[in-house]
Amino acid sequence: MGDRKKNISRALGFLNAEGVKTLRHSSLYKTQPVGYTNQPWFYNQVVEVGTRLNPYDLLDVIKRIELKLKRQPAVPDGPRTLDIDILLAEKSIIQTKKLIIPHPRLDKRNFVLAPLKELSPDVFHPVLRQKIRDLVKKSGDSSVVIKLKKRRKKAGSYCLMEKQLLAGEGII
Repeated sequence: MGDRKKNISRALGFLNAEGVKTLRHSSLYKTQPVGYTNQPWFYNQVVEVGTRLNPYDLLDVIKRIELKLKRQPAVPDGPRTLDIDILLAEKSIIQTKKLIIPHPRLDKRNFVLAPLKELSPDVFHPVLRQKIRDLVKKSGDSSVVIKLKKRRKKAGSYCLMEKQLLAGEGII
């Protein structure tokens, strides 16, 4: 799986090189696997990005980056070098075979909700019409999520069309 923390950092660099600018990011979290549990723990982080890309084009960029970082199709919820998901895209609701936004399991996974709450507690889930802070209380997920370091706010401003929230993870 390589250096998983470095994979997250490299993915952010590749995103920036594609014109997808990091606006803010959560702390890094060490998280217990969910689903397929016979594997090492993961690192997770939520990143707010700004881009002129529509969500489908952003997904294409993400898939190319995952391939660059040698992501291989594997067991569902199993070990992988990196997994980048689009969690939210402003207030967009997209339900196609290729892409579902908001992410369909966002409200059920502590490894997503904890860093998302840190970054954007008052953002509304456009389908469930609830704040992220409230979804955390209702998730029903008992998996362990450990905050590893405090987040640093990134200085600067960007003139971008759309903000999107991404989640990245790499297995520890």
